[in-house]
Amino acid sequence: MKTWALPNMRRKLVAGNWKMNGSLAANAALLAEIKAGMAAVAVCDVALCAPAPYFAQCQAELAGSAIALGGQDVSAHAAGAYTGEIAVSMLQDFACRYVIVGHSERRAYHAETDELVAQKALRALQAGVTPIVCVGETLGEREAGQTDTVVGRQLQAVLNVLEAGQVSEIVVAYEPVWAIGTGKTATPQMAQDVHMALRAKLAEKNSAAAVEVRILYGGSMKPENAVELLAMPDIDGGLIGGAALKAADFLAIVAAAR
Repeated sequence: MKTWALPNMRRKLVAGNWKMNGSLAANAALLAEIKAGMAAVAVCDVALCAPAPYFAQCQAELAGSAIALGGQDVSAHAAGAYTGEIAVSMLQDFACRYVIVGHSERRAYHAETDELVAQKALRALQAGVTPIVCVGETLGEREAGQTDTVVGRQLQAVLNVLEAGQVSEIVVAYEPVWAIGTGKTATPQMAQDVHMALRAKLAEKNSAAAVEVRILYGGSMKPENAVELLAMPDIDGGLIGGAALKAADFLAIVAAAR
């Protein structure tokens, strides 16, 4: 398979996903520690995807820093009678630069389809917010040899609704479902193989854009494995879950993203 990665072409991105965690006090302490440590390790782009109720706090705390704010989900609808949904205009109000779409937990617990994820990604893009498009396979799918088919289908649904020129504007995150929150991690080569396949899928839509899109690894990246994972040619950063709630761990991953 052709390797689409080109050395030094893509600035790495480390995005923390706080999931449904946090409090005003805990957030303030975590953000203060991360900001204080960033000066020593800032070698890549950094984002924090916080729960929506804490957007105002995070926006204020991150003002003037190099850390971008992101959301964890967005509605496919612009506005209206959709109780509990978060419109992309609301993300814009708090200067969110990124938003996660299609996280495996949304797909599993909220029955989000590939098509819905695609509409959410498109809605975000149209508003100038960068979608972090999550794809990933279950343990059963991996053991059945279906990894490339599953992640390819998930990514293709998004590519189907994009113009070729929009491809370079997304971020993709590969998150093997079997490795999220389990302590299990794909080996660097296992992850690289899937990232390379995803880049090839992007190239089918726009070969020039394929070399620009950042593909993050999102399966239990931590300080102990970050250096090896991030050394792979097609792994352009991480979507960090549990380790993003510990300043020292998160900063260590950021430092590894060289």
